[in-house]
Amino acid sequence: MKILDCPLNGPRNISEFACGGEAIEMAHPDTVSDAAWADYVFGAGTARGVVREWWFHVPTAYWFIAERDTGTDEVLRTYPASELFGPGGEAGEGA
Repeated sequence: MKILDCPLNGPRNISEFACGGEAIEMAHPDTVSDAAWADYVFGAGTARGVVREWWFHVPTAYWFIAERDTGTDEVLRTYPASELFGPGGEAGEGA
């Protein structure tokens, strides 16, 4: 059984979670080229290495950030989204 450490609920079975994709700054469709917007929307994000991802704990509807090594599938760290984006949702220093 694979366990994921939820910042709100503690260690839980991975079956309780859904991955929401990479936590990257959103491109604004009105200010970027069509190609850049398409890359943002449809980009595979398959780079090998450590990535920040959105994760969702389904039973509690809680979104958070996980840093995961895509080569080994090891989750290195999980933390509240406010740590990355600030309490109001704006991108912080780490974004």
